[in-house]
Amino acid sequence: MKVLLVNGSPRKNGNTALALREMEQVFAAEGIETVTMQIGAEAIRGCVACGGCGKKGQCVFDDSVNKAAAVFKEADGLVLASPVYYAGPNATLTAFADRLFFSTPFDKTMKVGAAVVCARRGGTSASFDRLNKYFTISGMPVASSQYWNSVHGREKGEAAEDAEGLQTMRTLARNMAFLMKSIQLGKEAFGLPEKEEHAWTHFIR
Repeated sequence: MKVLLVNGSPRKNGNTALALREMEQVFAAEGIETVTMQIGAEAIRGCVACGGCGKKGQCVFDDSVNKAAAVFKEADGLVLASPVYYAGPNATLTAFADRLFFSTPFDKTMKVGAAVVCARRGGTSASFDRLNKYFTISGMPVASSQYWNSVHGREKGEAAEDAEGLQTMRTLARNMAFLMKSIQLGKEAFGLPEKEEHAWTHFIR
């Protein structure tokens, strides 16, 4: 099994990375492969609504989004992790996730998603909610922990002092591993849930 972890922080080895390392250690103990990408310092532009991905099967901007898409397609789970900026995730990560989810034609049903956020003080809940939107529109079960998936710290390494936050990360990874393994057994026994043809509507008809 495999999990893709996307670090939206521009800081290498910062507090967001520290939180993800706690998860990586648990996944390794569970026999689950991890691929970690740090994209927060990259020049990743947002979606321009060109529709090119519908023809090409991938985003027209050939950057880390398309590299991540190849891993995501084969992965059993996805973790989106971000520092908190103005009570929201890093704009680079949201641009990345917008394009990753919109441009990938493969079925994401029952891939397990988890959001991780890091802040000095506030804004974690709003950021956490924002990132979970990508999973819940895509048929992806959301892994939970013992608390909302956040760690706290400002300067590099301060999150190491957040004992509850790091425990929350380890619990999240264990729960995510259990959920992925259970879903795999379920797929083998029962297959994926039946899908209806999507009923596309909007608010004026």
